[in-house]
Amino acid sequence: MRLRVYLDTSVFSACCDERVPDRQAGTREFWERFGEFEVTTSELAVEELRQADDEALRARFQGLLANVTVHPMTKEIRDLARCYVAAGAFSPAMFNDALHVAAAVLTRQDILLSWNFKHLVNRRRRAQVNDVNVSQGLPTIEIIAPPEI
Repeated sequence: MRLRVYLDTSVFSACCDERVPDRQAGTREFWERFGEFEVTTSELAVEELRQADDEALRARFQGLLANVTVHPMTKEIRDLARCYVAAGAFSPAMFNDALHVAAAVLTRQDILLSWNFKHLVNRRRRAQVNDVNVSQGLPTIEIIAPPEI
């Protein structure tokens, strides 16, 4: 059985961002192993990627999205994100980060892959998220960076 992996916006961005070569290389290594995983994202990530100013960059993002399953943003996802905020796992200003986590959890992903160390990829946040998940009868989730997979 292949691992189910949710990609937040930062993973797509890092694949195309030449300003941080190590991050870009780590992301491209993940893309080279793409077939080993069931890769998903959400409508939120697609919308965030569409906001890129550069038309060529938006086209590259579209190419990366071609083989990725895109999950809709549902009321249940929004409600779980609100639970994360109410529990203090995320501030209200970080609601989109909470939405990414909720989308990954409710679509039963094994891993949320991100380069967002400040808001997502850190032990404290993962513990808070998983405390909420357990209290709601939901599965826990690993939140890691591409080199860790």
